[in-house]
Amino acid sequence: MTRRLCILAASGGSLALLAGAFAFQYIGGLAPCDLCLWQRWPHAAAVVIGLVALVVPNRMLLLLGALAALTTAAIGGYHTGVERGWWQGPTTCSSGSTEGMTPQQLLDQIMTAPMVRCNDVAWELFGLSMASWNMILSLMLTLLWLAALRYPREDGSRRA
Repeated sequence: MTRRLCILAASGGSLALLAGAFAFQYIGGLAPCDLCLWQRWPHAAAVVIGLVALVVPNRMLLLLGALAALTTAAIGGYHTGVERGWWQGPTTCSSGSTEGMTPQQLLDQIMTAPMVRCNDVAWELFGLSMASWNMILSLMLTLLWLAALRYPREDGSRRA
């Protein structure tokens, strides 16, 4: 395996996990909770970092890619704990602007808004939720980013 292949596999893995999340949302109809959305951002960052790292050989980029993958794994682990009731999840919620709304319009907006709770498991495989799978797979992606550090650049040098 080469450095380039490690970077492609790691950033491609993040892209695949991100695509899977969007497929579950838009094809499968599973609306994401706040923690699900939080897990997507580090994957997007890892994809961008991977594209840059393929063009600009720099060890710091590989470390940033590993950090992005580790961040989404940590959020996935936190989300798993919330789903299993090990700890309390976020208690905040968000809504659109309520400026100029009558009390009845506000109540109607609240009553018709979809409520996706972070402690509800929307889908699971082999007893593990999507958050758990994201954690496990993201830890594997972290290892790929770190493995890329062990390989020399394609020109043979290890300096960047």
